[in-house]
Amino acid sequence: MPETALPEAEAHEVLGAGRVAVEPLTHNPKNGVTAGVWRVRAGDRSAVLKVLTRNKEAAGHWAASDDPRHWNYWRREAHVYESGLARTWQPYGIRAPRLLASAPRADGDIALWLEDVPGEAGPSWSLARHIEHARRLGAAQGAAVPGPAQPWFSHRFLREYIGGNTLGQELLDEDEAWEQPLVRDHFPAGLRHEMVRLHHDREWFLQIMESLPRTLSHLDHWPANLRAHGPDDVLFDWAFTGDGALGEDLGNYLPDSVFDLFVPAARLPEYAAAAYEAYLHGLRESGWRGDEHLVRLAVCASAVKYDWLTALMLARAGEEQLDYGGRGTVSAELRYRERGSALAFLAGWAAEARDLAPRLGFPEPPSGRH
Repeated sequence: MPETALPEAEAHEVLGAGRVAVEPLTHNPKNGVTAGVWRVRAGDRSAVLKVLTRNKEAAGHWAASDDPRHWNYWRREAHVYESGLARTWQPYGIRAPRLLASAPRADGDIALWLEDVPGEAGPSWSLARHIEHARRLGAAQGAAVPGPAQPWFSHRFLREYIGGNTLGQELLDEDEAWEQPLVRDHFPAGLRHEMVRLHHDREWFLQIMESLPRTLSHLDHWPANLRAHGPDDVLFDWAFTGDGALGEDLGNYLPDSVFDLFVPAARLPEYAAAAYEAYLHGLRESGWRGDEHLVRLAVCASAVKYDWLTALMLARAGEEQLDYGGRGTVSAELRYRERGSALAFLAGWAAEARDLAPRLGFPEPPSGRH
């Protein structure tokens, strides 16, 4: 840990007296807004320290932004906690860790001292537990429609996030890239055609997503950002929070469960169907009375978020496969097989969106419905 990241006086102010011990926690080290995340102990107390920064060098689209509307605005997570917004979903069983302290640093960084939450981490949850979370999410987001506007909310998240992920896009049309053994042996037949088509239709999908009913959205909703604690689902990493389509968070949560090997791809169809019904049930519980077809369109059209992933996998098929955080490796064969199956599932979502959108009054997709 950099010496400047943990002034001992700050730790003692938050945790009290005792010898200070520090443990680094897994996070995305590429992101320029995160100087680091640690578990800090003093005596018999502990907390999680997350330091937000705009001073860290970061490559490409992971660079920190000073624009409060940008998806990677460096100070957004502090605003979420300081404003109390992180407690918005608590009546529906989803909450953020408690904020213990927000400490500005002399170098301009901000130290967020957060509750160290015990309990079962999201990647270890059963399918039933994930489905229950989908119901809670529906109830929370149904109650939040259209959502309180804040000047620091991320805006047009999908467009900006996808637009910065360009690695390997030129490979989508290259036969050699698709003949790499990992790709050839583990991607389902027909996936190339469907992923190229998704890329071709990307602008249409983005316009659809930006036209659908809005709600307060987390926009980084995946199992690794969750922990079960007592009656609550505790949700971490609110750095992307802002304006999203109703159903967009669910459309991220379900495929990410497979992409990061938490749920087997073979279970995705039944899992996604049950979670979607649970999400609708939560919406109705909250009093939401909108058009369910628009929610379904948002979930299906959110497949566009993963337009970049196929190209990335083509580009990295010859590299060592690292896990999230880059601390260890995963089986390349397992990753490509599971992700290939999940991408094929998303091609089905995209096809459903192409068919559904014109029936709801949206323009025809460039590639046609079928």
